Amino acid sequence: MEEIQTSRKGLTGALLTLGGGVCWGLSGSVGQYLFSVEGMDSRWLVPIRLGLAGIIMLIWCCVRDRERTFALWKRKDDILRILVYGLLGISFCLGTIMQSVSPVFIMLAVCLQSRRRPTRAEVTAIILALAGVTLITTHGNFSQLAVPVSAVAAGIISAICVMIYNMTSGPLLRRYSVTIIQAWAFVMGSLFFLLLFRPWTYHYVPGPMGYAGIAVVVLVGNILAFTAYISGVGMIGPEKGILYGFFFPFTAALISAVFLHTGFNIWDLIGFLAVFIMLVLISKTQGGS
Repeated sequence: MEEIQTSRKGLTGALLTLGGGVCWGLSGSVGQYLFSVEGMDSRWLVPIRLGLAGIIMLIWCCVRDRERTFALWKRKDDILRILVYGLLGISFCLGTIMQSVSPVFIMLAVCLQSRRRPTRAEVTAIILALAGVTLITTHGNFSQLAVPVSAVAAGIISAICVMIYNMTSGPLLRRYSVTIIQAWAFVMGSLFFLLLFRPWTYHYVPGPMGYAGIAVVVLVGNILAFTAYISGVGMIGPEKGILYGFFFPFTAALISAVFLHTGFNIWDLIGFLAVFIMLVLISKTQGGS
């Protein structure tokens, strides 16, 4: 009976993290449309989408249990955790290609915590994930990896931030719902970027499609994606959760091919195959960690 419950928990966690990756892929494609077609500036959008997502989730949390929603700020250790999770983790995930190295940092952190060496399956899965995402995002044109040092630095910082929000979510999830955690993280991120980017100085007014796109990015890319993904991580652990989360470039590529007619080449197909093999590999080892 215990093995069946563990298997079900692992399957649910895997599906949730996969769902989060799919939502990120959809949101990323919509965001690309907003930037390229609607002329929206990312510095205008980021604090607004984080703020809207945070406010919506806080209202929901307060309606359900107002006391529990604010209880997080009464424990000093939880205050530190949510500050690290929200500001250093969630807020600085930039979505760059270099961010794909985040599983390496997570694996190293998990191994240090457990005082063990990475298994062959873990190393193989990470190599497949990195190779697959690189092929999908560059379409086999490796010259696209020749980026400025500043972009590399930003990507590595972003990867470390991905590790932070994956690794710090566990202690918070043991006391609070994922909705409460995400609500406060989004609000803190919004306040930070409001001060940094000052979106009110851009004088930008979206059109009807712009508002529709913002709604998708907020509801799907923030609320649904992060809630599903972090819930899944709480069930299967960060080292496996981040690999299932790699499904987002796969989704973005499919959406671009279907709606923007970008097409596929042989390198894309090899990349998809590598990601698929990685998913099969970690699924088979789900109960082993």
